Formats: sequence, structure tokens, C-alpha cells
Amino acid sequence: MLKQAHLYIKGNVIGVGFRAWTKIQAKIIGVTGWVRNVYDRPEVFGKNGGVEVVIQSDDEEKINKMISLLKQGPPISRVDNIEIYFQDVKEIFEVFEIKK
Repeated sequence: MLKQAHLYIKGNVIGVGFRAWTKIQAKIIGVTGWVRNVYDRPEVFGKNGGVEVVIQSDDEEKINKMISLLKQGPPISRVDNIEIYFQDVKEIFEVFEIKK
């Protein structure tokens, strides 16, 4: 059964290659979904913005592995906090992409 996690990532995560790194990790692990920078939701991310990620897989271990990597982030980033929501799947993603 397909599972989905929706993440809001806060910290120094914009302008440090976080989205590209996330796409690479998703390909290696074998999950689908998307990643994007968010600037217009200060109530969620604070004044500097953050990164939003949706991860899908029928393998819960793959989702958990991806979440563990995102908690660390790429070497140049700094992840301060992640909010994780497990959701019902409403849309199925075939690949992992970077959204603008």
C-alpha cells in the first residue's frame, strides 16, 4: 500500500542546494514525490522561508530512511526543525521532482 509523508523543513535550507540534494537522495533510495522552496508561509517556516517535501513509497522503511537523511540535510545546510505529517495519498507521483 502506498504511503505518504509531508514534511516542512526549517533552518538554513534555501540557497544551499537542498532541493537538488533531496532529489538525488530520493533517486538513490527509490521514493517518489517532490521538493520545493517556500517563502510565503511565515506562520510555518518563519521569515526566512523553508523547504516543503512530499515523499511516497509502498515501503515504509524507504520513507523513514529519507526522513532521517532530511533531518541531517546536505553538508552546507543547517536543519533546525522538521514537521512530519503522514497523510492519505490523494495524488500518485511517478518520479521525484523539484517544484518551482
